Amino acid sequence: MNDSKMKAVTLGTAGGPRWWKGDSKDRAGISTALVVEDRFYLVDAGHGVGRRIRQAGLELGDLGGIFITHLHSDHTIDLPSLVVFGMHELQQRVDNPVPLLGPGDRGALPPVSPRAVVPPRPVAPANPTPGIADMFTSIVGAFATDLNDRVLDSLRPSPEALFDPRDIEIPEGIGYHPNTAPTPDMEPFVIFQDDLVTVTAILVEHPPVAPAFAFRFDSEYGSVTISGDTCETANLVKLAQGTDLLLHEAIDFDWVDQTYAHRDDDEGSASRDHHYKSHTSVNGAIRIAAAAQARALALHHLVPGSADDTVWHKGHTGFDGTFLVPEDLDTINITTAAQAAMRS
Repeated sequence: MNDSKMKAVTLGTAGGPRWWKGDSKDRAGISTALVVEDRFYLVDAGHGVGRRIRQAGLELGDLGGIFITHLHSDHTIDLPSLVVFGMHELQQRVDNPVPLLGPGDRGALPPVSPRAVVPPRPVAPANPTPGIADMFTSIVGAFATDLNDRVLDSLRPSPEALFDPRDIEIPEGIGYHPNTAPTPDMEPFVIFQDDLVTVTAILVEHPPVAPAFAFRFDSEYGSVTISGDTCETANLVKLAQGTDLLLHEAIDFDWVDQTYAHRDDDEGSASRDHHYKSHTSVNGAIRIAAAAQARALALHHLVPGSADDTVWHKGHTGFDGTFLVPEDLDTINITTAAQAAMRS
């Protein structure tokens, strides 16, 4: 019997800005629902998130908030569908708009790869590094023809009345800089709190994007920490200390090497560089979970999404807690150490 008051539902478990060929599991893009009592909180909005919410039996009207770890497209590509399609299911939220939290404006373009022969031109030079609030405004603007049809003809409430976009403000005085110091040593800080959860964040290392956050959700029923995209980062150990469940990204570096072994062009070399400096192996995720003394570790944001299960299960014997490689739409019940002791 599933009577847990807090659970994680892995809506989508694939990472990367692509649809994976040969993916027999048909993993959707990265997205996780944290369900607490009768409410759920959404972390990231990868491709297929709306359909996965429906398949999980969740109601959009019960959405307590959307939390975006960073602004790479595989984590935000279906945010427009939530904003636009959401107006059909969120009419009752006009006086209680859904909080939408994510990184603010980067503040500076990332440095050009040293492998570039000719520096590329950035896109959208008028606003090249928008944060989540600007992204929301742009989504509404891009779909204005459709939205105005619905608002004026069908009298539906505008998404601007249904969502409350908020840039996460990085604490002052910690020495943060998007290019030179994206992950200074720092303490976790509260970004959201309601009657059911407290959400804290910390900066993690996922160059060149910055800021990139990991989130921790604490309720009276337990705690869940979500790494976002990151290489092995000491800040994450601090955030996840003693957590009941750590959901951590994982990449297969053997796949990276095989994919780019035949590439000697600048793009291939730069792409390989990115994977190695920005992501975490299975063993790396285990090291982080062990250092944080997490009670359970679940791998997600799997790259490649089409990899055989054996890729993700190798090395798991190095972790003393519960080790999981969930499928899409799996439910992980959250139990604290005290609860587990009472049931044993």
